[in-house]
Amino acid sequence: MSAAIRAELRKILTTRLWWVLLLAQAAYLGFIGLVMAFSFTVDLTEAGAAAGPVLSGVDAATATYSLVNSIGYVFPLVIGSLAVTTEFRHRTIAQTQLVEPRRGVVLGAKLIATLPVGLLFGVVGVASLVGAAAPLLAWQGDGAFLTDPEVLQILVLGVVVMALWALIGAAFGSVVTNQVAAVVVILAFTQLVEPIARLALSSVDALSGVARFLPGAAADAVIGASFYAEIAASTSLSRPGGLAVLLGYAAVLAVIGRFTTLRRDLT
Repeated sequence: MSAAIRAELRKILTTRLWWVLLLAQAAYLGFIGLVMAFSFTVDLTEAGAAAGPVLSGVDAATATYSLVNSIGYVFPLVIGSLAVTTEFRHRTIAQTQLVEPRRGVVLGAKLIATLPVGLLFGVVGVASLVGAAAPLLAWQGDGAFLTDPEVLQILVLGVVVMALWALIGAAFGSVVTNQVAAVVVILAFTQLVEPIARLALSSVDALSGVARFLPGAAADAVIGASFYAEIAASTSLSRPGGLAVLLGYAAVLAVIGRFTTLRRDLT
């Protein structure tokens, strides 16, 4: 198993795409962090503009730093899916399974190999977000609160959650093996479907509980802070509950992939 995991890590890290996505994530989260920190701390009413969602104190800091999940989770999802779909796109999955004929081991190695890559994306994502947002929060707000225990916990858990997203991405890639389709679905879901669903479901009392079980909401529960909680009245799962939901998504997708995609004969 260890040899299979090392092989899968090499497959990911010997291509250019992983570091291109890493740099894109750093730039994207840095820009978003700067914009959101500005909107949370600067009141534009005196300048005649419409007021934004002005926050103060530690609330502004936690809402900004939690954006690593709310906005940035698309990147580890994509890199996780590519760990599987690239093999099918370039038709190397047959050679992989000739070397390691146990298909469950192949899938398990791919899933495990994405975890350290996801952790790297988490560290870089959190660092980019904090590096861009913290100076503005300290200047225009009440502080960056980087020594606050609650904020430090959010930052650490943000890194962990990004690793879980990479795991879910690999599990999803085992179900949707067409690389273009997988990336399109991930982009559509993370940038459009789930944000709209979270806001819409949270606005209906009878359905607000359903929103908590969406993957992004579960990840926010693990982190312990949410940008969406600041703009919509919503409740969240407990931290263990959110973790269980995320692992449940990964497990269900992996089982489906194992008994559909990885059960078929290859040519």
